[in-house]
Amino acid sequence: MRIAVPYENGLIFQHFGHTGQFKLYDVEDGQITGERTADPAGNGHGALAGFLSGLGVDTLICGGIGAGAQQALAQAGIRLYGGAAGGADEAVQALLAGTLDYRADVRCEHHDHHGEHGACGEHKQGCGGHCGG
Repeated sequence: MRIAVPYENGLIFQHFGHTGQFKLYDVEDGQITGERTADPAGNGHGALAGFLSGLGVDTLICGGIGAGAQQALAQAGIRLYGGAAGGADEAVQALLAGTLDYRADVRCEHHDHHGEHGACGEHKQGCGGHCGG
């Protein structure tokens, strides 16, 4: 299993489509066997699914994420755990332990508006309160 987390300063970066870096975790038998970071080099919301798929990612833990990106991840076969917050390492450990606090219905509502791409921080209600901008 390979888990990806949008990553900044040790924390889960709260806006999937604007992340500058992912932390990748290789997992075997419920244990982390390797870690590294990867820079998506400015790929957009939907294109990030292809980037992650190309890296062999099958699971994503993130904060806020729009419907289009969710659909692209599903089409790429990447399992999504959205609405998570806090430390990236701790979130992966919690996922492996079955205790990760996430929201299956997480949605950054502004991605569903035509042409409106304000900061997630402006739409915290629609992001489940987890978006940080």
